[in-house]
Amino acid sequence: MSGGEVIAIIPARGGSRGVPRKNVRPVGGVPLIVRAVSSARAAHGIDRVVVTTDDDEIAALSRAHGAEVIARPAELAGDTASSESALDHALEVLGAAGVDASVVVFIQATSPFIDPDDLDDAVARVRSRAADVVFSAVPSWGFLWRQAPDGVGVSGVNHDPAHRPRRQDREPEYLETGAFYVLDGDGYRAARHRFFGAVAAGIVAEHAAIEIDTEEQLRHADALAALVDPIAPIDVDAVVTDFDGVHTDDRVLVSEDGTEYVTVNRSDGMGVAALTRAGVPLLILSTERNRVVAARARKLGVEVRHGLDDKAAALVEWAKDAGIPLERIAYLGNDVNDLACLDLVGWPVATPGAHPLVLAAARTVLGRAGGDGAVRELADRVLASLEPPTRVPAASRPAPPREDTRA
Repeated sequence: MSGGEVIAIIPARGGSRGVPRKNVRPVGGVPLIVRAVSSARAAHGIDRVVVTTDDDEIAALSRAHGAEVIARPAELAGDTASSESALDHALEVLGAAGVDASVVVFIQATSPFIDPDDLDDAVARVRSRAADVVFSAVPSWGFLWRQAPDGVGVSGVNHDPAHRPRRQDREPEYLETGAFYVLDGDGYRAARHRFFGAVAAGIVAEHAAIEIDTEEQLRHADALAALVDPIAPIDVDAVVTDFDGVHTDDRVLVSEDGTEYVTVNRSDGMGVAALTRAGVPLLILSTERNRVVAARARKLGVEVRHGLDDKAAALVEWAKDAGIPLERIAYLGNDVNDLACLDLVGWPVATPGAHPLVLAAARTVLGRAGGDGAVRELADRVLASLEPPTRVPAASRPAPPREDTRA
């Protein structure tokens, strides 16, 4: 084994047949690619996290969450392209830049619940030469059957149907989950395949075995996320948000007489109410001059400053009057007119569909979109940094129906 880095490589192409745009689809409000990058970055034994993709949105989300991005050629991003071809290309690009991979951690974004501790255990086994390859697996005692070639009848695959031993009398078999493969770098470069030398199974929890290949599996994973995901806290003393694209989905309905309507989310209102009960100050800043902004703020019982030409100046003035240091404020925005505010505060936050410059400026990118629970998710994460009694349900739980606010 060479003395190079432990490099996680996550292939994530933009196309998908079974689940359209699969790698950016959310599970528990968090896009699959963000989950994969976050798990890899949380592993202590991984030095570098690289996403190889042909898709601009995947690239922006990956960079926003701390991964390096390698542009994946179109010929390596089709339905017939192998994962190994993406790994090979990424390693060639890294090698040309003088980066040597002593251990390659191949991670698939389609597995949403990768535990960083499992990655660390597998890396340690490869680095210590206990194995050349460690792949994620769950033990199985299931009886497998195979359909006969003529389509009539089935036969036992891993058992004799005439002899059905008890579970406790059987040795388990191991089901490959597809979540990760930790490979000795030199061995992989020689074999050009993910299985070579001494291969070992890295046992993971059953919930970590879920792999997203169908819409049904995506729904199952989304439901499970509320039970297994921790709330990542955002430790601040105040919350300031933009309005359009944050409390709304950035769209406006205009009637014949010019009256404008926007759509908001009741769960955001619940999040704002929870912040208020916890004594966390909240302010809405907006350049929009329409009465709808003030109407929504009144409904929420939140201070608002709208029709602004300089949001950053208004933020500085409000923070000074409130006696709250800017570094103790979270600001949630989605477009370029939020950049100055994001640069001022200690915790800049973006919605997942934000402008690329906003994503790049953010310390945190939420899983929920504007108008679809983004404010609620931010509220939950701020409250998660307080004492346990003040916590509210996770933002990944299903949101109540949305409501319309008339200007």
